[in-house]
Amino acid sequence: MKYILLLSFSFCTLFTLNAQQQSGVEKRLFSVNILTPGLEYEVGLTNTTTLDLRLGTGFAYRKGFFGEGYGVYPIFNIQYRYYYNFKKRNNKDRNTTNNSANYLALSGALQTGKPIIGNLEYYEDYFGVIGPIWGLQRYYKSGFKLDLNLGGGLGFTDYNKAYFSPILGFRLGWLLFK
Repeated sequence: MKYILLLSFSFCTLFTLNAQQQSGVEKRLFSVNILTPGLEYEVGLTNTTTLDLRLGTGFAYRKGFFGEGYGVYPIFNIQYRYYYNFKKRNNKDRNTTNNSANYLALSGALQTGKPIIGNLEYYEDYFGVIGPIWGLQRYYKSGFKLDLNLGGGLGFTDYNKAYFSPILGFRLGWLLFK
């Protein structure tokens, strides 16, 4: 656990130091997600780093030897994001408003094991995952938002079971206000 905390601190410090030389992020963005319903708030910390907080839902489907099931679960996600290509996008006259850029992030998520909707119940009361991700976020003139992120990390449960977990996030939504 100490190794993970040290790695996380180093990851965040590296991006904060690099952030002093570039320009770009919005101070605040509040959006609603429609694909996996939820609310998202992104706050600028430095010129290239933000803290992204999301309260929403996640979906799971499982098919196996004993049958199949699905579930929609409440989920809380936090990401410390470093946007690294504002300058390159500006040089190519591409949109960078509302943090429309690519990012690297340290992501943490917590989810319950009991579904709001569905029949796929887990024995565990909660699941969590923390790890590095790569992502892209785009806002369009209409306010439409696309956010995709991929990575892998350390998953854990309330039974002290640790495992490797892929991280995949795909969100569609709208900007409500800045």
